[in-house]
Order: sequence, then C-alpha cells, then structure tokens
Amino acid sequence: MKAYQLITVLGPTASGKTSFAAALARRLDTEVISADSRQIYRRMDIGTGKDLADYIVDDQPVKYHLIDIREAGEKYNVFEYQHDFFRIFEQIRLLGKMPVLCGGSGLYIEAVLKGFRLLDVPQNHELRNMLKGKSLQELEAILSSYRKLHNKTDLDSAQRAIRAIEIEEYYRYQTPERNEYEPVNSLIIGLDISRDRRRERISLRLRKRLDEGMVDEVRRLLDSGVSPEDLIYYGLEYKYLTMYLTGGLTYDEMVSQLEIAIHQFAKRQMTWFRGMERRGFTIHWIDALLTDSEKIEMTLELLNENMDLK
Repeated sequence: MKAYQLITVLGPTASGKTSFAAALARRLDTEVISADSRQIYRRMDIGTGKDLADYIVDDQPVKYHLIDIREAGEKYNVFEYQHDFFRIFEQIRLLGKMPVLCGGSGLYIEAVLKGFRLLDVPQNHELRNMLKGKSLQELEAILSSYRKLHNKTDLDSAQRAIRAIEIEEYYRYQTPERNEYEPVNSLIIGLDISRDRRRERISLRLRKRLDEGMVDEVRRLLDSGVSPEDLIYYGLEYKYLTMYLTGGLTYDEMVSQLEIAIHQFAKRQMTWFRGMERRGFTIHWIDALLTDSEKIEMTLELLNENMDLK
C-alpha cells in the first residue's frame, strides 16, 4: 500500500472540522491547507466562519494556508485553487511534513486528490446574455442536462448557476488531458454528525454570528465598494444579508431564509461526500461529537495501520 502523503479532514458545515484539523496539525507538527471556497477572501470573516482562533492550539499558532489570499469582490475558482494547493503542498512536503487538508468544499478536495487537469474557463458573454433573467430553478434544470462536472453544493444564486453552466458548456468542446498533477494518496477523515445535531449546531451558530456582528461585516463590505451583485454571488450569508441590507428582505425573512439555505447547503455537502465514496474514495467516518483528542488518537491509529501495511 502506498504511504499517505496527506490527511484530509472533511465534513458538513458546523461539524467542527477546523478545531480538529488544527489540533491534529499541532500534534503532528505540520500545517493546514484550507479547502473552503469562501475563506480565501479577506474581510469576509464572520460569514465564512474562519474561526482563526482555532488555529491557536496549546497557546501555539498552527500555520494555515489559502485563507485571506484574495480581496472581497474578486472571483476565484477550482482551477486556481488546484494550482495554489499543489504549490503549497509541495513546499510543506519538502519540509518532511504531511499536510492536513481541511474543508467542506467537496469539489476543491476532489480536484486536488485526483489531480485532474482543469481548464481556466473564460466568460461566455453570448451564453450569459441568453441565460440572463432566468430563475435559479430554471438554471438548475439546464445544469442538470450536463455531465455534472460542476459542484452543485454552492449553487444558491443565479450568478453561480450561470457560471456553472458556462463551465459545463466549455467542457463540452474541450478535452483536457487526464491529469496535470499526480493524484494524492490521502487518509480521509470524515466528521460524522446526525442530521438533528447538525441542524441544532447550524441554528445556534447562525444566531451567534449574527450577535457577533455579521450584518455589520456585510455592511462594511458594501460601504467599501464591493457590489451587491458580487456579494450575492458568494451565496449563503452574503447573499441573504446583502438582500436584507439593500431592502429586498426584512430582518426576520433574512434570518429564516438563510437558516433554511444553510441546512440545505449542509445536506448537499453530505451528498457530495457520499458521491466521493461511490467514486472510489475511502472516507473513515469519525463521530463529530468526540473530543479532538479522541479524534486524533483514532486518526493516528489509521496512520499507523497504513505504515504497517506498506
């Protein structure tokens, strides 16, 4: 059996991935690479749940990567992420360390573990004009007719759905080589949490973030010149809070609709991870309610089994 090159920590939102990954990295004297499609943006802290305090373990900082690397309002995609990941991955490996990949963006995780060659898809203005004005439901129906290369997890705005269709349409006429990077052999740890407990955590966390000033965070982004359209593109918290701040929703409507959207997002995340298992990945599911210390011991046992089987 090939030795592991990476440890991947995945799971739905509110499952405790960050604190566990940071504690694990501290124990192994290594570094964390984020696999979150929105935490890459600066000044988008509360809404993306960066929880940077989790990277302080035993009063010592754990080094993390691919967080706060782009300005709010910019666009970033899986093509760019894959290249950024492998650059950092190789740097950490040269130090003789095994990185910890942590996140809930299934497409980002799968893209780096498989090493597929991705294409930098340009904008198709003719297609965008044709799709302009269609509802999210109509766009999702169009997207379902493709081969589904794109991750549907984050499709909670028309802009993101149009981009997904744009990507699928481009790939219809382009045939990328099978791999640009070598696949990464990773021990994959999934944090397993019941639906009811997950929903409870999501609801509590949403209210906590609202109390911590998430509305003011989005207001500051708007005041700084980030357009409402760009914030809505990011989906979830930034979509609904922007709609509230621009008069499209009342506060109560915003909270109610956002809570539902986050629950739906977590469900789609789990659907993606189960799909990864069908596509050949082995995910070792660990009870999310265990302490980080207990999770670390279970992970170390799995690592030792791999070493014994080499």
